[in-house]
Amino acid sequence: MFNRILGTFSRDIGIDLGTANTLVYVRDKGIVINEPSVVAINTKTGKVLAIGSDAKKMVGKTPMHIVANRPLVDGVVSDFEVTEQMLKYFIQKVHQGMFTLIPRPRVVIGIPSGCTEVERRAVEDATRNAGARQAFLVEEPMAAAIGARLPVQDASGSMIVDIGGGTTEMAVVSLGGEVVSRSLRVAGDELNEDIIQYARDEFNLLIGERRAEQIKIGIGSCWPLKDSLEAKLRGRDLVTGLPKEVLINDNQVREALSRSIRTLVYNIKGTIEETPPELVADIMDRGIVLAGGGALLRGLDRLIARETQMPVKVADDPLTCVVRGAGMVLEDLDTLKEILVDTQYESPPK
Repeated sequence: MFNRILGTFSRDIGIDLGTANTLVYVRDKGIVINEPSVVAINTKTGKVLAIGSDAKKMVGKTPMHIVANRPLVDGVVSDFEVTEQMLKYFIQKVHQGMFTLIPRPRVVIGIPSGCTEVERRAVEDATRNAGARQAFLVEEPMAAAIGARLPVQDASGSMIVDIGGGTTEMAVVSLGGEVVSRSLRVAGDELNEDIIQYARDEFNLLIGERRAEQIKIGIGSCWPLKDSLEAKLRGRDLVTGLPKEVLINDNQVREALSRSIRTLVYNIKGTIEETPPELVADIMDRGIVLAGGGALLRGLDRLIARETQMPVKVADDPLTCVVRGAGMVLEDLDTLKEILVDTQYESPPK
């Protein structure tokens, strides 16, 4: 009863709790928060020093007693208490300036499709402990498909590939459910690691994760480009231990990323192979839709189209597909209740 009263003064929210970024959708307002999923903690006192953008600036630059890390690894909660603190911060930020002492919103939150029961429970418990009066879980491929405006409740097949920071989620959806799905732990973070490893092997150069990500975004590609791109790699020489700078071009980055991209394409083809033929025919008409930050990698759509012999398109604003989908579920819980994942506390709203 008390929660329901507090709930009338709270804003219901949808959350894309990503490995790299957390996005928050507020009912009737749209996306209001897009910040890195990073938390900085003072290990001496246990106090949280910064969350989100402020914490990301500290990555790789902190003294020994301050740790700036991600509480989510491969799309699932690896540090329960820190995840709870991060969610509490975002819920409080949404309610700044409102007349509410204790926010008690309803929250729709995205989870990877390959989540175990324990991992689902960790997300739900963290969300409730952070202040949610109700927590509804939706699988990320389904949320991405809804956010990309695919007809998920129709009796026809749609294929979505959501390439995030920690996981790549791929699914064929029809009649409000996932017919075939795969969750692959090869995504943005793995591509960054590929670039770090390539720099180490080819140039004896040690670079940081942030620099690798900048290279990936700046000149990364999966398909030969008309105009060659170059960027400077700066780091520490593993032989001399001194600073070193080398030039790297898009061909070299493409070579660095090739193994992970091959794994990604192989799994997309595997998902199509498992799909019933009637739905494959629908996908051939509608095409495969790419969502998530990885969808912005140059030429990825062309490579997948060549390998699968199917049309491939990138969703509008692919970075926000999952949170927009969670928001659309939030706006229409009664109609979309069948899409929600059953939780340990309660069934989806009747």
